[in-house]
Amino acid sequence: MKKISARIKQKEHIEIKTDGDFIRLDALLKLSNAVMTGGHAKIVIQEGEVKVNDEICTARGKKIHSGDRVEFDNIVYEVI
Repeated sequence: MKKISARIKQKEHIEIKTDGDFIRLDALLKLSNAVMTGGHAKIVIQEGEVKVNDEICTARGKKIHSGDRVEFDNIVYEVI
């Protein structure tokens, strides 16, 4: 019997600094270069491809505050 081994890719962590009290989810994705345009951000958010604090979020205007974690495309963005 053959052994099957698999490697689980570690998620990359990137810190995002904001100047204000919050940043909108779609703006964070653009700021971090996770997406190229606001339209692309809208699509990936509405398709359920983005998690905020480990929960799928489909509200592109969601306010992201310091300490929140956004995950997209196996990358975790931590807002500081």
